[in-house]
Amino acid sequence: MPTDGGGEVSLSALRGKKVVLYFYPKDDTSGCTKQACGFRDNLPDFSGVDAVVIGVSKDGVASHDKFKKKYELPFTLASDQTAGVAEKYGVWKEKSMYGKKYMGIERTTFLIDGEGVVRGVWPKVKVDGHTEEVLKAVRAL
Repeated sequence: MPTDGGGEVSLSALRGKKVVLYFYPKDDTSGCTKQACGFRDNLPDFSGVDAVVIGVSKDGVASHDKFKKKYELPFTLASDQTAGVAEKYGVWKEKSMYGKKYMGIERTTFLIDGEGVVRGVWPKVKVDGHTEEVLKAVRAL
């Protein structure tokens, strides 16, 4: 997938590292910002256990660049504008707001080990305490 800063990311290129792949609905919204800042604030702990954090949304690279700069996010944000990756992970879902139905990303986190095997899944993430819960699982690998 394309990433902030004009880069690209693929899980195959990250073989040997633990990957925290978190899907979120939209840059610079309250819940998504709180979640991203939680990962930002705990990134030294994730790095200390050889884990890489990658955030994924449908937002474009330019939006990711602004979001990263505004909140000083030191990890990769990947752009899944077609929702193809979100579909493969089963997080592209029908949602509802004010009675209107639409398709969107369900906030979900995956923990992938160094061999590329999914070792943990947190669906319908509640932001409070989530980062700490994921970190505990990463440390247990």
